Amino acid sequence: MRIGGWLQRYPGLLERAYLITKWILERLAPVLARLGYAKVDRWLRWPEEVSKKAIFDCRMCGQCILHSTGMTCPMTCPKFIRNGPCGGVRSNGNCEVIPDMRCVWVEAYERSLKMPAYGQDMLKVQAPLNQRLEGTSAWVNMLQGNDQDYPTGWIRLSEIPVLNE
Repeated sequence: MRIGGWLQRYPGLLERAYLITKWILERLAPVLARLGYAKVDRWLRWPEEVSKKAIFDCRMCGQCILHSTGMTCPMTCPKFIRNGPCGGVRSNGNCEVIPDMRCVWVEAYERSLKMPAYGQDMLKVQAPLNQRLEGTSAWVNMLQGNDQDYPTGWIRLSEIPVLNE
């Protein structure tokens, strides 16, 4: 079994590692901003890509939501569905496209149940992927707020009008 498969059985541990990394980077943000985020992106991108690829089979979308999806990368879905399951999950929990593969979203849900801090985020609708960020460091994009910056014409979920009856 590869290291990523073993680690993914412990999403609570991965969640703690995420929280520690986020805490450190947020404290370093003023220094990183002074150095320049383009330079920091070049420094962080390679180790981020190598570690996330080994653990999560990361596609370097630049807008990581692992913490909101049970420490399971939704970009590994054969249909590239980032917002939730497609509805084609087989009765055994496997993917309709690759029958021998467990559905990414079934895995994400099951793993989210073992995450005390972010487990409930699994129930939130995820925003569409901003493909302009592909290949960049998700950590740098988080520090800059780029992961929350959507292309013109997109609206945030909080901006969708709700009808009161």
